[in-house]
Amino acid sequence: MRKAWPLTARGTGALLLAVICFITAAQLGLIELVYFGVLLIAVDVAGFATLYLVRHSESVTRTLTPDIPSVGGEMRVLVHMDVRSPLPTAAGTWRDALPRGIAGVAHGGLPAIGSGLSGGDRRVEFAYAVTATERGAHPLGPLSVTTSDPFGLARRATTVGTATKVVVAPAIVELPPLWDPAGESGGTTLTTTTQLGQGADNLVARPYVSGDSMRRIHWRATAHRDTLMVRQEEQESTPQATVLLERAAAAWGAGAQRRPGADPAFELAVTAAVSVVARLVRDGYHVAIRDADGTELWDPIAGGDGDEVESLATHFATLTARVEDARRSPLDAATAMITGSGPTVLITGPTGRTTMPAPIGSPALLVGVGLDADGIEDAAAAGWRIVPLPPGDDLVESWVAAYRRVGRVHA
Repeated sequence: MRKAWPLTARGTGALLLAVICFITAAQLGLIELVYFGVLLIAVDVAGFATLYLVRHSESVTRTLTPDIPSVGGEMRVLVHMDVRSPLPTAAGTWRDALPRGIAGVAHGGLPAIGSGLSGGDRRVEFAYAVTATERGAHPLGPLSVTTSDPFGLARRATTVGTATKVVVAPAIVELPPLWDPAGESGGTTLTTTTQLGQGADNLVARPYVSGDSMRRIHWRATAHRDTLMVRQEEQESTPQATVLLERAAAAWGAGAQRRPGADPAFELAVTAAVSVVARLVRDGYHVAIRDADGTELWDPIAGGDGDEVESLATHFATLTARVEDARRSPLDAATAMITGSGPTVLITGPTGRTTMPAPIGSPALLVGVGLDADGIEDAAAAGWRIVPLPPGDDLVESWVAAYRRVGRVHA
C-alpha cells in the first residue's frame, strides 16, 4: 500500500522552497538561489532514495491471548516485527487490518529504528486489545507500516507479513442446573458399580492395547510404570443425556448456511447448544451431541470433562446450517436416538421441527429460538418442556424463567 504523495510536510516544504528559489533567481538574476534550490531538491531525492532504493526486510509474528477467544470476549494481540535495514529509520506508524468479527483499535506509533549493520535484526514489539464480536475463522492483518527516511523528508507505506487466522468460538454461558441435584434421572453422583471397593474416583489402570481410545490414557500410571497405561473400563451405569441442534437450513434464516455469524437466531442456537452441553457435563451426564436428524456432531463427552467442552466450542466456531438431504429419514433417526436414560434437549429455529416425539420416561426440553406460538403449542402437546428464546433475548433469563414455571430451577 502506497500513499499518492510520498513526501512528508518537511519534504513538501523543501520542494516548494526550491521552486520559489528558481522563480526568484530568474526574476532577480541571483545564481546563488539556483544552487540552493538544486540542493533542496537533491535532499528530497536522497531521502526518497533511502526508502525506495535501499533494500530492507521485515517479518511479523503475532501472539494471541487467549489463542481462541469466544464471542464477546477480549483478546490481546502482541505483534513482533523484526526489521533489518542498512540505514536508520525515523519514527513512523503502524496499523493492523481488523476483519469483520473483531472490533477494536489496532494502530499506533512506531519508534525509530537504528541501523541493522552492526547488530543484526532489530525487534519492535507493540500490543493492542480487541473484542471478538462474531463467531468464525477470521484473518487478522496484514500489518501496514508507514516509515520515513532519517531526515523525515519522504515516507513509504508498506504491507508487512501476512494475516493471522483467528478462530472465534461461541460463548459458553453459565446456566443454572437443569434439574434438581443429581438430576431427575441422575448424574454421575448416582452412578452405580458392580466392582466392590472401586468407585468412579478409584480407577484401575491396565496396559494399552491396540484399539484403545487415546482419551482413556491414564497419564499418572503411564509416568509411574514407564509404559502406556489406560483406565480400566468399569461396569457402571452412567445416565446418558442428548443435545440435539437443528441444523436444517429450512429452520433458519438465509445467512445461517452462508457463513458463521450471519444469522442472529442460529448464533443464539449454537451458543445455547454448547452452554447446555457444558451444564450437563458439569452435572455428570455422559452427553451425546447430534444434529436433529441423528448425525453425530461431536464425540460423546463424559461427565466432568470440561476440556472436551472447550474443544466442542472450538469445533462449533465454523458450524453452519446444512441443506436438507431428501434421502435421510430424520424423524425416525432422532426418535430412535432420544430414548436414553437421561434428559434430552432439542434446540430448534423459527421454522424448525416441533413434532418430534419426546423421550418416554425422561425429561425433554425444547429451546425454541424465535419459535412462533403454533410451534410452541405443537411441541408442548408432544410432551416437550418449552424454553421460548426470541433472538436478542438473554439466554440465562429465558432459561430460568421457563424452569421457574415448572419449579425445577432454584434461582
